[in-house]
Amino acid sequence: MKIALACDHGGLSLKLAVKGHLENQGHEILDFGTHTPDSCDYSDFAAPAARAVAAGECSTGIVICTTGIGVSIAANKIRGIRCALVSDLMSARLTRQHNNANMLALGAGVVGEKLALEIVDTFLTTPFESGGRHERRVEKVMALEK
Repeated sequence: MKIALACDHGGLSLKLAVKGHLENQGHEILDFGTHTPDSCDYSDFAAPAARAVAAGECSTGIVICTTGIGVSIAANKIRGIRCALVSDLMSARLTRQHNNANMLALGAGVVGEKLALEIVDTFLTTPFESGGRHERRVEKVMALEK
């Protein structure tokens, strides 16, 4: 799977752990930065990652900052993105099953590395329950962009 990955300075350490974890699983990673611990603006990195997902260049994306809030807001400004801020395994599973989220946001200061990697794995391996009420609801949400 080709995955867009981005962070700001507050998410750099966790991004590197997630990147290594995913590469070890054989995923192809497009790393949109940041690449240094210098203070930076999360939208400069989250938006290009989200654009890559929206354009179909990547299957999904993961964005990380200290809380996950800023990167999730920035990613969701891109048409076609459904980015979910997740800090537990149940939410990781349900946002895929029920909302067909195509991006995951993590807060490096909220979840530890072990839990973050479990969230990533759950998010990436859980399929959307297409058809029925969930698909209808996702279609209604996406129609709001028009």
